[in-house]
Amino acid sequence: MAENGATEGAQPQAQAPQVQMNVLGQFVRDLSFENVMAQKGGAGNVQPDVSVQVNLDAKKRPADNQFEVMVKLNVESKAKEGEDVLFILEIEYVGIFNVVGVPEDQLHPFLLIECPRMLFPFLRRIVSDVTRDGGFPPLNLDNIDFVAIYRNELQRRQAAAASAEAPATTQ
Repeated sequence: MAENGATEGAQPQAQAPQVQMNVLGQFVRDLSFENVMAQKGGAGNVQPDVSVQVNLDAKKRPADNQFEVMVKLNVESKAKEGEDVLFILEIEYVGIFNVVGVPEDQLHPFLLIECPRMLFPFLRRIVSDVTRDGGFPPLNLDNIDFVAIYRNELQRRQAAAASAEAPATTQ
């Protein structure tokens, strides 16, 4: 017997299935880059103010254990002085994942947190290349907190459901 009282070599009775995630493929579904500054004939050194909006989506594919996860970015760069738009970048980046061993109640957060984390370095590189090739300094996106995005979306949905359930008052 081992010191903790368990028999040596004994296996735990109920072992949780091992979580496995494989990226089967990834691709740009849609990409748009609009160099507004060049269209207006603007040039020169302008201090940019960049805003990034992130949207996530996940759906089941016909094959067992396969899911499609999309990260959509809307990036807008404006001049800090004057508020002129410099460029607009919209991209939908998709990953096809094989996910095994994730309990059903944890699958939704797994798909919208862990899968986008796997895609993000590739998406960051594309954004950097496109902005550089568009005539601007490469935009190196900060890390995105996918947990916070997921929590915010849950809170938004709960608030929307609560307001929909509230009885209408009449006078």
